[in-house]
Amino acid sequence: MKVITNTKIIKRNKKIGQITSIVSLLILAGGLYLSMYKTDMLIYSFVALIAGFLLSQVGIYYGSRWGKSPRPDELISASLKGLEDKYDLYHYSLVVPHILVGPAGVWIISPYSQGGQITYDETKGRWKQKGGNAYMKIFGQESLGRPDLDIRAYQQDLEKYLTKELDTDQHPEFNSVLVFTNEKAKVDAGNAPVPTIPVSKLKDFIRKKAKEKAKDYEKIVELQKILPHEEKE
Repeated sequence: MKVITNTKIIKRNKKIGQITSIVSLLILAGGLYLSMYKTDMLIYSFVALIAGFLLSQVGIYYGSRWGKSPRPDELISASLKGLEDKYDLYHYSLVVPHILVGPAGVWIISPYSQGGQITYDETKGRWKQKGGNAYMKIFGQESLGRPDLDIRAYQQDLEKYLTKELDTDQHPEFNSVLVFTNEKAKVDAGNAPVPTIPVSKLKDFIRKKAKEKAKDYEKIVELQKILPHEEKE
């Protein structure tokens, strides 16, 4: 398996996370100082505290995804280690963050770091999370959100990319898989419309799909030829 990673984006986003975290702390400290010692400037204190909090959320967002190791891309690569050379794994190199192209087909891999019990509610058409760290859900941005909307957006983005940037509409079918990277996640969503699995089972899942024989394999090979094959730094 060949791994193509845009390390430039990873380094840039890691730096953004570090800078915004430091600046947010300075702003929060300034707001606290004003509230304690400059009572005639309470309005500025309030504004500083709000701005500092919002900026801290930006820092948390970037830091959790690119600032600490193992990152989502590292966990996905490790889980797929050992796949044959016919596979190409892309991290931040295409319009979709993580995509695997090879004998099993074209797979958009959507990683989630949430812990707890992961299930799918068919009546509401939603993935659900029970348990996990309540503090991190509120302040650490670890709520599950709407994977269905993420999937739809990725599918649309990849369609546009291939049609406009690579000038081809003769592409193979896209598939999506939700992968939970948290060791404490217990995934029980076999009824979900999109495969939902722990990262530890990703390689077995891909190998199983390869045995089922991917549709349009000739188109998959042609797609691999026109996609970038060099790591970006």
